[in-house]
Amino acid sequence: MNLQTKIPLKKASGPVIDYSANVFLLGSCFSENIGGKLDYFKFKNTQNPFGILFHPKAIETLIFRAVNSKLYLDEDVFFNNEQWHCFDAHSKLSNASKSSLLTGLNKQISLTNTQIRQASHIIITFGTAWVYRFNSSKNVVANCHKITQSHFKKELLSVDTITQSLHNIVNLISTVNPHASVIFTVSPVRHIKDGFIENTRSKSHLIAAIHQLLNKEFKTINKSSSYFPSYEIMMDELRDYRFYNEDMIHPNATAIKYIWERFISVWVSQDALKTMEEVDAIQKGLLHKPFNSKSEAHQKFLKKLEDKKAQLQIKHAHLTF
Repeated sequence: MNLQTKIPLKKASGPVIDYSANVFLLGSCFSENIGGKLDYFKFKNTQNPFGILFHPKAIETLIFRAVNSKLYLDEDVFFNNEQWHCFDAHSKLSNASKSSLLTGLNKQISLTNTQIRQASHIIITFGTAWVYRFNSSKNVVANCHKITQSHFKKELLSVDTITQSLHNIVNLISTVNPHASVIFTVSPVRHIKDGFIENTRSKSHLIAAIHQLLNKEFKTINKSSSYFPSYEIMMDELRDYRFYNEDMIHPNATAIKYIWERFISVWVSQDALKTMEEVDAIQKGLLHKPFNSKSEAHQKFLKKLEDKKAQLQIKHAHLTF
C-alpha cells in the first residue's frame, strides 16, 4: 500500500553540485535551513550576506547594488530605537554606530559581488509576495525594523511584477556570471500572520511568476536555471502537522532533512554523495562523548578520526572540521 504521493523530480538541468562547487544562497529562512545542511556536509557555500530577505524585490535590490558595486552612503541609513538601520538589510546588520553599519553594509556588498561572480550555483528562496512600501520614499523595503506600520503601505506584488523582478535578477547575474546555475524555490514556511488566504495568494503569485519566467523568456537568458519544488514537497509529500515545529508554521528537523534528501537526489553528484558519507561519519565522531577521555580506546578513536580527516583533506583541501 502506498500512503504517499511523490512529486516526480527532474534531474538537474545544469552542472550538479560537487565538492568543487561554490554555492551562494539568498532569500528566506528556509535558504538558511538548506545552507545549514551544506555547512554540515562541508560544501563551499555563502548564505544571506544581508540577512534573511523574504520577497523578490529585496533580493533584486541587493543583487543590483552588488553587481554594480553601489555602496551605501549616509542617506541610505536611519536611526530608530537606539540603533542605525538600513531598509535593504535584515536587523542583524543594524548597529549602534552609524559608521560601523555603513562599513558592514558595504563589506557585505563587496562579498555579494564576489560570490555572484564566483558561484557555480545560486539558490534563491522566496518566502512571500507581500511587501511594505515606505510612505516617505515610496520604496519597497526588505525590513521595517519595527517602525510603526502606519508609515508603510502593504501591497501584494502581482505575478507580472514578480516575473519582471526575476527577469532582472537573472539578467544581472548573467552579466557577470553567465555560467551559474540559478535554482529558484519557494519557502515551505507559511506566513500566516498575513492571513491564511493571503498566504495562499502570496505563494501562488510567487510560483506562477517563476514558471512564467521559466516557460517564456528564461531560456534565452540563462539555460542552466530551474525550479526546485520545496513548497510542493512540504504541502503534498509531508501532509501532516507532525512535520512542523511547535509553532505549526516552520518545518521541523525531520521535514528539513526530507526536503534536503530530495534536493540532493537531483542536484548533488554521485561522487559527492560518497564524500558526504565520510564527512557525516567524521561529524558524528566529533560529537561523540567518551566515558573516559583519557582511555587508550578513546585515544585510538581520536587517532582514527584525525586520519579520516587528513585523508579527506588530501582530496578536498577546503574542508575544515
